[in-house]
Amino acid sequence: MTKPIPATPAPARRKRAADPAASPLPPAPLPVDQRIHSAVVNAVMSHRLPPGTRLGEAEFCELYQVSRTTVRKALQRLAHDHIVVLRPNRGAVVASPSPQEARDVFAARRAIEREIVPLVIGGITPASLRRIRAAIDAEEQARRSGDRAAWIRLGGEFHLLLAELAGNAVLRRFMMELVSRSSLIIAVYENPGVPMCGNDEHSRLLTLIEQGDTAGATQLIEHHLLEIEERLHLGAPERKLSLAEALAGC
Repeated sequence: MTKPIPATPAPARRKRAADPAASPLPPAPLPVDQRIHSAVVNAVMSHRLPPGTRLGEAEFCELYQVSRTTVRKALQRLAHDHIVVLRPNRGAVVASPSPQEARDVFAARRAIEREIVPLVIGGITPASLRRIRAAIDAEEQARRSGDRAAWIRLGGEFHLLLAELAGNAVLRRFMMELVSRSSLIIAVYENPGVPMCGNDEHSRLLTLIEQGDTAGATQLIEHHLLEIEERLHLGAPERKLSLAEALAGC
C-alpha cells in the first residue's frame, strides 16, 4: 500500500516591514534650554515680551522645573543673539535697541535678503511654492481675525522661510537673529495702527518668485524692508558729541 505523501507546510509569511513614511517617528524633544530660548524669541516676535521686561531666573525655574544653570544657559544664548541684556547682579531684561541700532539692523537685512531672493528663485520647487503660499495664507487669516500678535510673528516667519528655502544655513542663522531684533525694534519704534509687514507685499513677492523675475523680486524685497524702516519713529540720526561739547557748561 502506497503511503500518502505528507503535505508540504506552507512557507511562513514574512511580516511586512513598517513603512517609515507611513508612521514617522515623533521628533526628539528639544533640550530645555533650547525650549526656553525658542519661547522667549517667539514671545518677542509676537510683542508679548516688550523691551525692558525683566526675565527672572526663579520664574523660569518654576515654569520649566529646571535648575538655574539651565536657565542661565538659555539667557546667555539670548544675550549672544542680542535679544536680552544681562546686567551684573540685576538679572536679564529684554533688550531695548537704540535708533542707530535699528538702522543698522535694517541695513543688514536689506544686504542679506537681496542675496536670499535669487537663491530662492534658483532652487524653487512646487513644494516650496506651496509652503510660501501657505505662510501668506496664515498671515492673512491672522490679520482678518484681529490676532495682531500672531500676524506680527507670522510676518517675521515669512522672511525666515525664504532664508530656509535659500538653502544656506549661515544666511538663515543671521536672519533668525535679525528678524528677532527687528521685532524688538518695531515694538519700540512702531507707529500704532500702521502694519509693519504688508501681506499684499508678500503676495506680490510670491508672484515674482513664481515668474522667476529675480531683478523684480530683489527690488521688491529691498523696497519692502526700506518701507518698514521708514514707518518707524527713529528720529534724526544721532550725532556723537565732541569732548568740548559734552563738557560745555559743566
